[in-house]
Amino acid sequence: MPKLLLLRHLKSQWNLDDRYAGWTDGPLAKGQDRLAEDLAKQVFSYKIDKVYSSALFRNMVTVSDIFKFNPERYPLFIHLDDNPLKSKGNFTDVDGNDMPVYVTNALNERYYGKLQGLNKQETIKKFGEEKVRLWRRSYKVAPPGGESLRDVCKRTDAFYKKYPAKDLKKGFNVLIVASHNTLRAIVKNIEKISNEDIAKVELPFAGLLQYDFDEKMRLLSNKYFI
Repeated sequence: MPKLLLLRHLKSQWNLDDRYAGWTDGPLAKGQDRLAEDLAKQVFSYKIDKVYSSALFRNMVTVSDIFKFNPERYPLFIHLDDNPLKSKGNFTDVDGNDMPVYVTNALNERYYGKLQGLNKQETIKKFGEEKVRLWRRSYKVAPPGGESLRDVCKRTDAFYKKYPAKDLKKGFNVLIVASHNTLRAIVKNIEKISNEDIAKVELPFAGLLQYDFDEKMRLLSNKYFI
């Protein structure tokens, strides 16, 4: 049975500061090593065949950090999007020591527009709790200049069909490392969650989900390591 593992990145500094990170790149918060080691034990208890990561720094570093505790293989980041890193930086002649990690903006966190960098509590004081709640959890309402969850679902659904779904059909075990709303969008698609109920779905930092499928890609079970 092919397995899909969804992993939210380790806590970033802006998460610690309670700021909207969105597409802003910043470091992970200090003191994440022990959590990375625990995650590695869970993730690598399975044979991982394919890894996909958001292009944001916090996701790629999370991949790198958990692979520190995999003595057999190390990550080699391969870019899927059209940019100089794809045309000039990719090295695809991998061997048994390499684990290709396919990097794409399609897995980036939702773009928070004008909210990026702002403190979440200060945003509530400025705009009101109800409006901020709609921006953060409504399926269709986007923050000013940013993306709604519906927008995120469009790009993640297209990515999922093009890459992980095909890998799973071949019997591969797949790991996706991404941000909160990106993973919520993928979960919505897999579990067929309604537009209303997806507002209740939360994944903690370093939260790990496992999905098992049969040979016809029917969902058999899910498990939350939270």
